[in-house]
Parts: sequence; structure tokens; C-alpha cells
Amino acid sequence: MTANSTGFSAPPRSLKAKAAEEFRRFLRLFIYLWVLFAVFALNQHIVMRENGIPWTSQGLALINALVFSKVMMLYEMFDPGRWLRKRPLIYPILYETFLLTLLFLVVHVLEKVIEGVIRGRTVADSLPSIGGGGLEGLISATVIVFVALTPFFALRNLGYALGADRLWALVFGPTAPSTDVEKA
Repeated sequence: MTANSTGFSAPPRSLKAKAAEEFRRFLRLFIYLWVLFAVFALNQHIVMRENGIPWTSQGLALINALVFSKVMMLYEMFDPGRWLRKRPLIYPILYETFLLTLLFLVVHVLEKVIEGVIRGRTVADSLPSIGGGGLEGLISATVIVFVALTPFFALRNLGYALGADRLWALVFGPTAPSTDVEKA
């Protein structure tokens, strides 16, 4: 039995309850990443169309969201930013965002290299051209991913600080009545 916030022991959760919670976590991550990758794909489609190249990749957005959702779940299991939770929130937010950005880049490169090797190409020929290639492309893609992941970690760490239920109520609950300060 585990202790809950009241100090009393809570009954252990069933395997079914644990699986349902894991699925809900996966679904939240998947939806967040699917929207993110779909917007990236839409932007790429517009740029390609402007250059006369017919191209769509919404299917890739879906597949990448599935893969990277699992990567994020594994990342969360290790919780590398927990040691910063006693510091101001900006530290764990930026640290965790930075680590996951790097992890996403590494997984993307590994995915492309493995895909290339399976298709009979060399490792060098399989390395992806990130952000259009070169150092500038790599830096710009890294900054875009970093900025896109920051809201996720901001909400996640706010949830740790305030309590997930309180954060949910603040974001999705009814607005509080106005105070005298607002009336002045």
C-alpha cells in the first residue's frame, strides 16, 4: 500500500486502472505532438507548394506523433528534471525542454540511419538533412522544437507545483468572481 496526501494508505491500483492511466497519458502526449507535427507539415507543404513541388506529409505527422509520444513516455519515466523541482519553475522547464529537444533530434537521426541501412544505404548516406541542412538548418530546427515543447513542460511543471487537479481547475474551470482590485 502507498501513502496518499492524507497520510493514509491507499489501496494498490489494479492493472486495468494503471493501463488506463498510461493510455490517457499516451493519448495526451500523442494529441499534443500530432497537432505540433501537423502544423510543421502544413508549413512545409506551403513552402513546397510555393516552389512548385507537390508534397503532403500529414501521414508522417501522425506516425511521428506515435513514435515520439512513446519517446516522451519513456523520458517521463526517468524524470530527469526532478532534482530541479525545488528551484524556481523556469529551471526545470528549460532543462527538461532542452533535454527532450536533444533526445528528439537523436531519435530522429537514429530513425533515419536505421531506415537507410535497411534500404541498403551507408550510415553516412542515411544521415538526415535537418532543417534544410548545415549548421544553420540544425540550429533553426532545434530552436523551433525547443520553443514548441516549452509550453508542454511549463504546464507539466506548473502541475507539479500547484497540483494537477488545481492546475486543471485553473485552466479549464469557471473563472473566479472579480475582486475589489479589478473593480477599482
